[in-house]
Amino acid sequence: MSKTILTVTDLKKCYGPVEVLHGVDFAVDAGERVALMGPSGSGKSTLLNCLSGIERWEHGQIRIDGFDLGQADRGGLERLRRESIGYIFQAFHLLPTLSAYENVELPGQLIGMSAAERRRRVTELLEAVGLGHRAGHRPDALSGGERQRVALARAVMHRPRLILADEPTGSLDSVAGAQVLNLLKQLSADHGIALLLVTHDPATAEICDRTVHMRDGRIEETP
Repeated sequence: MSKTILTVTDLKKCYGPVEVLHGVDFAVDAGERVALMGPSGSGKSTLLNCLSGIERWEHGQIRIDGFDLGQADRGGLERLRRESIGYIFQAFHLLPTLSAYENVELPGQLIGMSAAERRRRVTELLEAVGLGHRAGHRPDALSGGERQRVALARAVMHRPRLILADEPTGSLDSVAGAQVLNLLKQLSADHGIALLLVTHDPATAEICDRTVHMRDGRIEETP
């Protein structure tokens, strides 16, 4: 039986008097790819912010790889983010003054990975996403699809247990988006990384094993 990496139990989140998450429950197993879908305003972004520790919640529990986010102090959350979670965003969020190589290398530096291991990992990952020849280029010299592929390599550099991906192809054309999705699926499978993929697009969700639907701050179905 697969180990459960992410568990969300009866999660409720309010902004002032308005409750935006109404007792959300779901789980993601190790290596499983889950799409989180729903219309704008359904609570997907709020849920993702809670999962990443950016926002606090009023009731319920989030556990990632056995770690209770609700009981964590700031240092504990930072360690969890550095060691167990990878992030991929629609807007890439690469550091503009660093090369593609240096952007991918950064998570390894933050967890104390040796220089030799960092070199091996960065080289391997940039080759895997087809950008070995672009390692020395900064983000402003890369296309949107190339930037997202760098972001993807960065997200798995530190061997996270879970990737949180927020509309990772939303700013890409269809060809570049398809390339990024195929690579994301392959890297998840090759490294046994669980994936929670937030998307509006049913075609994007097809790389996942199952889909969780949200509407009005609730889980609607988990087929």
